Amino acid sequence: MKGSLILLFLLISFGISAQEVVLYDQEDRKYLEDQFYAGVTYNFLRNLPEDVEQRNLSYGLQGGFIKDIPVNWDRTFGLGIGLGYAINSYYSNVRANKVNSGIEYELLDGTTSYKRNKIETHVIEMPLQIRWRNSTPEEYKFWRVYAGMKFGYVIGGRSKFVDNTAKIGFSNSDIRDFHYGLTLNIGFNTFNIHSYYSLTSLFKEGVALPSGTPLDLQPLQIGLIFYIL
Repeated sequence: MKGSLILLFLLISFGISAQEVVLYDQEDRKYLEDQFYAGVTYNFLRNLPEDVEQRNLSYGLQGGFIKDIPVNWDRTFGLGIGLGYAINSYYSNVRANKVNSGIEYELLDGTTSYKRNKIETHVIEMPLQIRWRNSTPEEYKFWRVYAGMKFGYVIGGRSKFVDNTAKIGFSNSDIRDFHYGLTLNIGFNTFNIHSYYSLTSLFKEGVALPSGTPLDLQPLQIGLIFYIL
């Protein structure tokens, strides 16, 4: 009888201890990753017509929040849906001129003296991601691979030309309102490579040079992105 009581006591003690471990582990598994982000990119333009070239430093700045949704027990796989804001500048030798009939475009040749000529966009973005990382509840330095798509709506698009005598800027209605493309973020700990491959043109359909050559310029952004819990 005494031995049975001792065995019962040991089993109850073991059960309580196991339960505490499980509960602690369940709490431990409620951690989330990479809720906020900020990034900087160099912006390339693809499908450049002949004699069209980029000038100066075309750059982009982005930031926002992503809801992390783990889909497995170890939380190494997950989904992400977010909302962010981005500013992008594209410098080139294609100048936009506002005229009575709308907007016309010309190529600035080597004889034209100017400081800056750019298209600037302000974009509300929604990233969607499939996420893999080898993080744990105790490890804050880990590898990550996040792939997916990013949708953007342009809330402000401007053309700006600056030379030695004047600064000319205006709202450019030829810029496409809705954009989307593929994204890939790869990195370890703080520093991560970010890339965005646009599947849409910077301009609306039908925008062309005086020669009739379409301006089907598609952005490609490569840079760094930083994640914060």
